Amino acid sequence: MNEDISNKLPENSDELTGKKNNEIKKKFIRYIIAFALITVALYITLKDIDFYKLWQYIKNADYFWVIISIPIMIFSHWVRAMRWQTMLKPVAPKSSVWNLFSAVMIGYAANNILPRGGELLRPYVYARREKSSYSTAFATIVVERFIDIIILALMFGGVFFFFREQIKQALPNLHAEKFLIPVGIVILVLILSFWPPFVRFGLKKIIRPLSQKFYEKLSGIFDRFLLGFTIIRKPGQYLRLTIESLSIWLLYTIPMYLMFFSFSFDTKYGMGFDDAIFLIVISGIAFTVAPVPGALGIFHFFIQATLNKVYGINIEEALAYATVNHTVGYLVQTIIGGLFFLRENVKNIEKNDKEIQKEIIPPPEQN
Repeated sequence: MNEDISNKLPENSDELTGKKNNEIKKKFIRYIIAFALITVALYITLKDIDFYKLWQYIKNADYFWVIISIPIMIFSHWVRAMRWQTMLKPVAPKSSVWNLFSAVMIGYAANNILPRGGELLRPYVYARREKSSYSTAFATIVVERFIDIIILALMFGGVFFFFREQIKQALPNLHAEKFLIPVGIVILVLILSFWPPFVRFGLKKIIRPLSQKFYEKLSGIFDRFLLGFTIIRKPGQYLRLTIESLSIWLLYTIPMYLMFFSFSFDTKYGMGFDDAIFLIVISGIAFTVAPVPGALGIFHFFIQATLNKVYGINIEEALAYATVNHTVGYLVQTIIGGLFFLRENVKNIEKNDKEIQKEIIPPPEQN
């Protein structure tokens, strides 16, 4: 019997090593792709830039307005934590907004270092702190993204009506198919929220015949995951959720507007709050489509192109605005998120991933 066990160990060890190597390869490929996209975006953005002029615009900006923008940025993240608390209320009524704010900032900091890394880390930090289900917390993140996409789509529709020709100039290659993924997410959310029998039917007919244990594991995960969508089926929370969601986007827009004064866009180009709304929609698209940390390069390209092609601002001044705007937001998120990271004592990301996977990925069946 001992011989049988010892004979199986190397096989299991090789299997685990193979899986680990595959994970490393996948991560390596993702990083290479992200690096390539950043390189291409930065090349397109910087290829015609006069760096002396760029530096002069950055150096001579009025940073009083930048400093004023920082607490507003932080408050926007606090309101996001409040909205998350609202979404969690049906399943976790005693969630601390402070703990949620901590998880939000850690998630943002992770996104600034690893592409989409914060989407996994944020619910983990919350679940760890509140001793709650990771699957349920992650489901609320999906709902949150759904709400943000809906608002962004509505804002895009609004600015498209008022700035139709300008958007075509700034984004000449924007096609309807770019929104297929967000539409797919919306459909998935609706299926999970309103037609859970459809999902249960699929699990029962497809997964159960293959493995009873796997079926039971997935059914348990789905039950916890479905809890995160409870908010959509609670009409009483709609008003509060709507106010909080609109407040988040308003607070995102205000710093964009205040930084107009840093570069005198208000006097030189007559830019006002409506133009800030236009830019926040463009930046929202950039962050949505960018599979790179912190939308680095992609954000700069989108904002520079918009300011240059729509408002006639020279490329150095446009890039200076984009650079200051992005750098301030990036540093605020990374520094505060890093401090909360230390507070949460999340020392070993690999260990965290393994703990998360225990809940998400079922163990192999024992023969």
